[in-house]
Amino acid sequence: MFNFLKGVVGGSGTGLKDLPYNVGDPYPSAWGSWIHYRGTSKDDGSQVSIFALSGNNAQDGHLAAGRNGVKRLRTVRHPNILSFLHSTEVETHDGSTSKVTIYIVTEPVMPLSDKIKELGLKATQRDEYFALGLHQITKAVSFLNNDCKLVHGNVCLASVVVTPTLDWKLHAFDVLSEFDGSNGSASGPMLPFEWLVGTQYKPMEMVKSDWVAIRKSPPWAIDSWGLGCLIYELFSGSKLGKTEELRNTVGIPKSLLPDYQRLLSSMPSRRLNTSKLLENGEYFQNKLVDTIHFMDILNLKDSVEKDTFFRKLPNVAEQLPREIVLKKLLPLLASSLEFGSAVAPALTALLKMGSWLSTEDFKVKVLPTIVKLFASNDRAIRVSLLQHVDQFGESMSGQIVDEQVYPHVATGFADTSAFLRELTLKSMLVLAPKLSQRTLSGSLLKYLSKLQVDEEPAIRTNTTILLGNIATYLNEGTRKRVLINAFTVRALRDTFPPARGAGIVALCATSTTYDDTEIATKILPNVVVLTIDQDSEVRSKAFQAVEQFLQILKQNYEKTNAGETGATGGASAIPETAGLIGWAMSSLTLKGKPLDQAPLASSSSAPSLAAAAAASNAPSTVTEAPSVRASHHTRSNSDFTDQPAPPSPSSTDGWENGITEGHDSDNDGWDLDPIDEPKPSPALSNIQAAQKRPVSQPSRPAATSSRPKISTAKAAAKSEDDDLWGSIAAPQPATTSRPLNLKKTVQSDDEDPWAAIAAPPPTTRAKPLSSGRGRAAKPAAPKLGAQRINRTSSEM
Repeated sequence: MFNFLKGVVGGSGTGLKDLPYNVGDPYPSAWGSWIHYRGTSKDDGSQVSIFALSGNNAQDGHLAAGRNGVKRLRTVRHPNILSFLHSTEVETHDGSTSKVTIYIVTEPVMPLSDKIKELGLKATQRDEYFALGLHQITKAVSFLNNDCKLVHGNVCLASVVVTPTLDWKLHAFDVLSEFDGSNGSASGPMLPFEWLVGTQYKPMEMVKSDWVAIRKSPPWAIDSWGLGCLIYELFSGSKLGKTEELRNTVGIPKSLLPDYQRLLSSMPSRRLNTSKLLENGEYFQNKLVDTIHFMDILNLKDSVEKDTFFRKLPNVAEQLPREIVLKKLLPLLASSLEFGSAVAPALTALLKMGSWLSTEDFKVKVLPTIVKLFASNDRAIRVSLLQHVDQFGESMSGQIVDEQVYPHVATGFADTSAFLRELTLKSMLVLAPKLSQRTLSGSLLKYLSKLQVDEEPAIRTNTTILLGNIATYLNEGTRKRVLINAFTVRALRDTFPPARGAGIVALCATSTTYDDTEIATKILPNVVVLTIDQDSEVRSKAFQAVEQFLQILKQNYEKTNAGETGATGGASAIPETAGLIGWAMSSLTLKGKPLDQAPLASSSSAPSLAAAAAASNAPSTVTEAPSVRASHHTRSNSDFTDQPAPPSPSSTDGWENGITEGHDSDNDGWDLDPIDEPKPSPALSNIQAAQKRPVSQPSRPAATSSRPKISTAKAAAKSEDDDLWGSIAAPQPATTSRPLNLKKTVQSDDEDPWAAIAAPPPTTRAKPLSSGRGRAAKPAAPKLGAQRINRTSSEM
């Protein structure tokens, strides 16, 4: 039983070999007779501190004081008191002598004196850090004196240690004991181990061993004196050698000097209570202390205070000591974001502080928090992440992006806010290179297909730009299926001039993707039409594109004649791209309010999309979305200033197979036909009719001439019943040498670029209702009005 009680009080292990920690190198200094070692956990390798105290026999007074320190450290808990993890007591025998060692395992810390030398802070930054540390130690001492009625007995520089986050913590509890001031009959020492304290740290009543006077003094009298000794050692930069040195106040800050003198009063009853020292607003109120204090009580602040604080934090952080910001403030900020107590502007401050870290430290300290934030339902957090994705996107691995980030980001493609849809779209410029081919082809392209018929013109334009920029990350088969139809059928026929310009630039940027046949039969016929476009920027780009693609064909022709192997899209007369295609300009806002920060732009974007970005040439349109207002554009051509805005494309197509459900429409979904579009001017009608020509128009017998003439839009819809992608494929030029095979309407996967994504074409023609079904029985005509129902008696 005695051994059991000894184990409970003296330690929680049976020996050093059973200690689940590895003992490392010692620090050069420690309190009293203790040795302070670095250590690691055997389980997970985490850092710890190990304190060791040795004695010749179990009755050694130092060991008795050490056991008292272990017991006190284990039972007293406070944020500014060293955290206890484990302890054990080991007895070893060497011949006739024995040696007993007490081990205490705590959170990782290092002596304050060593940390001050390591930081090397000067002037104002040093004083601000000292103020923060003194504030923490004063709270710990006040907790012991006023709340627990305990006396530490030896507060000094050696009894303070510093955590990796630069927090100061109080330890060295060997002398700690209860204050028994109410026991008037007691005459013995109130602190049994006061002999461990150096004479220079003892107040006069302790030097005289006047325990009666000590018991009549306030509980904080002894520790207030010790706190004064700590202040002197901090600002003098040296250990206290004798009590008389405390009179030297040269290095003490003027705002702290009155309280310092009251702490060291010769009369115990007049010494300043440690809790009163915390009320010294003049000294303890500085940027560092205020910032850390606000973060500590963040949960108690309202949303307005949080928003104001975090918007100012990036500028405040630049004025604070860099080491303290990275080791103390950054972990607090990351934790508050991760657990939801911080607001969206905190992300800006987190990324700014993270930019001061090395790449490896950023991946360890900042990136895990950012990845978790992508799962947040807070729209403001999502917007902030997407706006700053270029600052951390490169640091994320492909697996993290594909498995943890993209599934959450993809929800923004279908968001009701046009501003969030556009930010999601732009973020793909950074994230798409890290996605797997399965995600690119099976998910991202389907979302982009839907965005290419978005009601917002800027989103449609930027979708085309994004496709041109990420084309190199698609495999060859996907490029064959996607690019030509996405650029020619949708982009080049868009009613928004910058969108048409973006389609031309995207075709030029991906010119090496197409072979001669595709250029001659699918690209040039669609681009040539735009050389008479009403928009001057579109016309200019169309002429440049025609010259570029003709030059490619000419070069390949010359190579073929010279006996060389034909290339699949050789060098172009116009450079392919000097960089990434720039985004179109947009003034989309979140919740109808302009954003106070510019939208995300590619850091490597070189030639900006001249026409697509030039919203100044766009038609004057205003498209209302839920709580979102589109950009206002002005058009230079006066012929179309009064033309109403065309309806936004809203139908779906084969791009989106698997994203949306329940689309029973027979058309192909590209929305080439206007829906209830007001009658355009003659010039625009000619262009739109040219852009909406069907793939092939077989000759009709003369008998059909008696039928009423149908519009081009209806003819295209009729063609879609025979071929689902009839209005999508680029038009083939009619030739006299080789008639078109009009019967072949369904292409193979190699011939039809959308075969893998498109919905299957109908196998039968729709029959008129009058033809009936089954055995030539005509369907019964619906009866209107009340009907008589004959019921038998068995049914009643």
